[in-house]
Amino acid sequence: MFARTERLLLRPGWQEDAPALARAIGDEMIVRNLSRAPWPYDEAHARAFLGGWTEGNPSRFLMIQRTASAPRLIGCIGMDRMESGDVELGYWVARPYWGLGYATEAGRHMVDLARTLGIRRLVASHFTDNPASGAVLRKLGFRPTGRSPERTSLGRGQPAPTIEYAREIAAPGNDGDGEDSPVAMPGLRWPDTLREDWRLAAA
Repeated sequence: MFARTERLLLRPGWQEDAPALARAIGDEMIVRNLSRAPWPYDEAHARAFLGGWTEGNPSRFLMIQRTASAPRLIGCIGMDRMESGDVELGYWVARPYWGLGYATEAGRHMVDLARTLGIRRLVASHFTDNPASGAVLRKLGFRPTGRSPERTSLGRGQPAPTIEYAREIAAPGNDGDGEDSPVAMPGLRWPDTLREDWRLAAA
């Protein structure tokens, strides 16, 4: 599945994206704010991540900046079902593109997608020393839950406190049946003929 926003193409990741993905995320200031990413991050990690792409549940996208020349990978955003049953929104943006509204732009699409999928509630969190991420979440309609669980980041080397947020999502036409069941994206295939048009430049 893929989507266009004002400045981005949101699409699945492919193995040939590994070099650009490793360059974009291979920044300690990014990885220290992610609870699952390894550090140091190299192309082998990128290939492993992309190899498990179909396991993303319910949705995951690369953020591809639409430019007049070669498209540029600038981040990643996705929703994943946690062991608790909650669906968590997570994202990162490469450092040259911080403060330009890309996370908010992609996040609005994800909220709309959650509504389409019948997801009633999204959760998200950020480390306490990353207030910019909190600003993004508040723009997307998330509100603090009052909880501050500790999470581990390999980029930090030790657990650190986070601020948890949640957003209730109205789902017109959803009667609630199957609310606790895993939600999966349709298996839509990106046409191979379009891959050449979306070859990436380094972020």
